[in-house]
Amino acid sequence: MLVPWPSLNAASRAEGLESVIRTGVDLLVVGGGVTGAGIALDAASRGLRVALVERSDLAQGTSRWSSKLVHGGLRYLAHGQLGLARDSARERAILMTRTAPHLIRPLPFLIPSTAGRAAVMLGRLGTGAGDLLRVGLPGGPGSLPRARWVDRQRALDLVPGLRPDAGGGVVFWDGQLVDDARLVLGLARTAAAYGATILTRMQASRLGADGAELIDRHASGPPLSVKARVVVNATGVWAGELSHGISLRPSRGSHLVVPSALLGMPRAALTVPLPGSTSRYVFALPQLDGRTYLGITDEPVEGRIGEEDPRPAAAEIDVLLATINTALARSLRPEDVSGAFAGLRPLLAGAASSGSADLSRRHLISRDSAGVLTITGGKLTTYRAMAEEVVDQVTSALGSPARCRTRRLPLVGAAGRERLAAIDAAPWLVARYGTEAERVVAEGGLDGAERVAPGLPVTVAELRYAVRHELALTVDDLLDRRTRIGLVPHDRSAALPVAEQVLAELNPA
Repeated sequence: MLVPWPSLNAASRAEGLESVIRTGVDLLVVGGGVTGAGIALDAASRGLRVALVERSDLAQGTSRWSSKLVHGGLRYLAHGQLGLARDSARERAILMTRTAPHLIRPLPFLIPSTAGRAAVMLGRLGTGAGDLLRVGLPGGPGSLPRARWVDRQRALDLVPGLRPDAGGGVVFWDGQLVDDARLVLGLARTAAAYGATILTRMQASRLGADGAELIDRHASGPPLSVKARVVVNATGVWAGELSHGISLRPSRGSHLVVPSALLGMPRAALTVPLPGSTSRYVFALPQLDGRTYLGITDEPVEGRIGEEDPRPAAAEIDVLLATINTALARSLRPEDVSGAFAGLRPLLAGAASSGSADLSRRHLISRDSAGVLTITGGKLTTYRAMAEEVVDQVTSALGSPARCRTRRLPLVGAAGRERLAAIDAAPWLVARYGTEAERVVAEGGLDGAERVAPGLPVTVAELRYAVRHELALTVDDLLDRRTRIGLVPHDRSAALPVAEQVLAELNPA
């Protein structure tokens, strides 16, 4: 492990930009989501000179709007996509046991008997197949418990808000991300430890085989040119803006945020099939901060994709509430929804079918007429394998075929369960920062242990740490990505003055 981990901040950004413009790089990665950050880490750990540029902030787009799951791909089994399901299970095991065990926890999922006999039977068959799929994968069999049937009392223990006539159900296990945006941040900071330059608020244009033109959106000035031996476009649903010939069919997945108390403070994810579907479910996913996310929908998105955050449609809200309410003793109402968010899946158009959720989540690597490599499609769980495939092509083109290291490479903060349990910091901090939790506590100042808003576990020290070490340049970075306070508008308003104060003190520019 490389310690101490490098700090990313306004000063390091300025220094890195000057160096990249002056000397150029081997690889320029455009896009600061999970795919781009994964590529930057893979390439830097193989010894390449790497710069990652992102026009907004790390995890600004799709990578912060997921269901916060690292899943084994049971739906792919249902559609006969055994290869993709096995890849997902393999990558999940790598993430949970090596890459980021501090950010991922085993989460039980309950399919209650109230879902109907067919759903329960299919659930038992599918989850059993998922358990078998892990056999033979390094770290796979021991990464999660096996699926099993539970009785009524156990089901109610896991989800106290269930209907009283619930007669038990099937419990299976998957991986839950504490925060998808923090996974992206961990990838970027670890890439920086291996020498990569991370540049946010830096928009790339005019991509070519030998570099790109950059526009600094954080400071005024003329366009800048950066030389690169290889350029990779990893901008997800926006890939077509920079590379011609990219055909995507984006799909919007929406979630609602409700207080976990309304479901009895569940300890498992409630899993309810959508009416008429054997492979699509609505999940009630409990979070560590007392919130539960209800999702996920699947709506085709037409037209140009802008930079603004997507929002759930009224019809999606109705579907999510109506579906989850079939399993609850106390129905959730629209006024119970404290927040909502939506993300866009970068699905490949070539795999079109009757529903975008049934499109293959495969990925595609292509080279356009300008010589730029573009990676499109895929999903969060398999980002590492996608990055490995891209960088294999990059190193081959550069004539330096160094082997991939990321299967065994831990991210900043990663450690085994025993090491994490021994850290002298609050469990909330350990779950989000791992071994870095003690450095967060040490930030202090402005009464660093003070909560940024009543009822929230986020501390002032976390905001200070984000500015000093995690490249938080704006209040939005602090509230919407380094922390997830902004998912609930009321909480965001309450925390805004503290965030503004911290930013003004530590980053007055």
